[in-house]
Amino acid sequence: MKIMPLGGVRENGKNMYVVEVDDEIYILDCGLMYPENELLGIDVVIPDFSYLEKNIDRVVGIFLTHGHADAIGALNYFVKQHSVPVFGSALTIALAKLNVKADSKTKRFNDFHVIDKDTTIDFKHASVSFFKTTHSIPDSLGIVIKTNVGSVVYTGDFKFDQSATPEYQSDFARLAQIGQDHVLALLSDSANAESPYKMASERDIGSSILDTFQYHDGRIIVASVASNIARIQQVINAAAKSGRKVILTGRDLEKIIRTAMRLKRLALPTPDILVPLKEMRRLAPEKTVILETGKMGEPIKALQKMATNRHRSIRIKSGDLVYITTTPSHAMETTVAKTKDMIYRAGAEVKAVSDDIHASGHGNKDDLQLMLNLIKPTYLIPIQGEYRLLAAHAKIAHEMGMPYENIFITSKGDVLDYHKNQMHLANQVDVGNTMIDGIGVGDIGNIVLRDRKMLSEDGIFVAVITINRKKRMIVSHPQITTRGFVYIKTSHDLIRESAKLVTKTVQNNLDNKEFDWSHLKQDIREALSSFLFEQTRRRPVILPVIMEVNQNRRRTASKS
Repeated sequence: MKIMPLGGVRENGKNMYVVEVDDEIYILDCGLMYPENELLGIDVVIPDFSYLEKNIDRVVGIFLTHGHADAIGALNYFVKQHSVPVFGSALTIALAKLNVKADSKTKRFNDFHVIDKDTTIDFKHASVSFFKTTHSIPDSLGIVIKTNVGSVVYTGDFKFDQSATPEYQSDFARLAQIGQDHVLALLSDSANAESPYKMASERDIGSSILDTFQYHDGRIIVASVASNIARIQQVINAAAKSGRKVILTGRDLEKIIRTAMRLKRLALPTPDILVPLKEMRRLAPEKTVILETGKMGEPIKALQKMATNRHRSIRIKSGDLVYITTTPSHAMETTVAKTKDMIYRAGAEVKAVSDDIHASGHGNKDDLQLMLNLIKPTYLIPIQGEYRLLAAHAKIAHEMGMPYENIFITSKGDVLDYHKNQMHLANQVDVGNTMIDGIGVGDIGNIVLRDRKMLSEDGIFVAVITINRKKRMIVSHPQITTRGFVYIKTSHDLIRESAKLVTKTVQNNLDNKEFDWSHLKQDIREALSSFLFEQTRRRPVILPVIMEVNQNRRRTASKS
């Protein structure tokens, strides 16, 4: 048996784990990650499928735990290339279908299989079964892969909430039953492992939202993740009890809500609680709740557009309350702080659920200890979180008596091999990140990102010059253009000296008997780079454009 994370370790999101049993490969989740600030222009990041592509004939299926983007968001990119069976609960499969059908290249894919907590699927070397977990979306399931050397248990995202409603309740009896059988390895959620606080129950969160709605007199704009069905249900319930109507801002959100309603995972307190966006003007501010989830389910950028009057239909104004019901990850804290500042500048107030209570869809220290006590694994593999969170989870397990040699804090591509009754770290497979930019999949690499970073920091410097190579002369003097480097009108001396330097460098190359285009361009770059850094302490991207006049054919060619 081998266990291999392709994502979801030492990072937030992008869950994808591989379990190999003899010649069969089981894929657990297929999620994406939203980019951090240094990934300039990148829309989303998905796992590297290279290893799976080389072994696709061994893949028996993809098993999904829940319907959030960190578990299902990359599915359409995978099935675009490879048609393999996909298994998940009713709501998870319905949301996965929305993703897959929205892509023109995968809309014909239909190898979906709905399972539930009572399902067991037998394969050649293992059987796969499931158990109910509590998360911020209904129909969340953990996964058990049972083999002849023990079981591998994958929790997915989970927490324990004793007051959860039936559709969100964890199945404690089933967890205890799994623990009675030999559990070889537990892949357990670590996203909230650092938190020492008791997590608020969903009932407490619902009461807090209702209090906020009742005590604010103006319009309320709620920011939430689109697939956080529990939070959306609480917002709709609170709106009904406070005499407000709910306006949905996007088609994606509407599709998710309609899907959850069709499967009876979300209920409307009154038939007329949802109002179309086009009818917003007829509602009084004190009767209005705007539910904003943003593009791809992330609401923060949408709030920024509202605050700066760039949103297509809504502008934040004085008297509004912006209510953030999503608890941001640590990586997003700076972005959220800047967004709050923009909102205050627009004249509105900001409040977050996390200001009053500790709300999370992930288990804290007590929950992680309870999961370990119920499952009783021989080995623990902390997943879903940055390194410090994985390390905190390892410490929690060690405090319970698990030796550190039985705890594996892995990196992407690490291979854990169970051989001769012992789990050990084997060779790594080469795994990176696949970045999505527009319609491009994986065509943006580190070099492109480095250039984007340089452009964002020091700008671009373009030098255009025309030469006659036959006569070994410069036809026209250099034309200098910059963007994001210096303001040309106030930098005449710098531009003039740069042009002289380009002229000198080009003429030196023309005088050389062994003229070479690549040497000429490189010489210009090096000369300008040294000069500009000496003068400004900046390093712009330098782009030399060399125009060649060919008098015989009366045409001009360019080399850049």
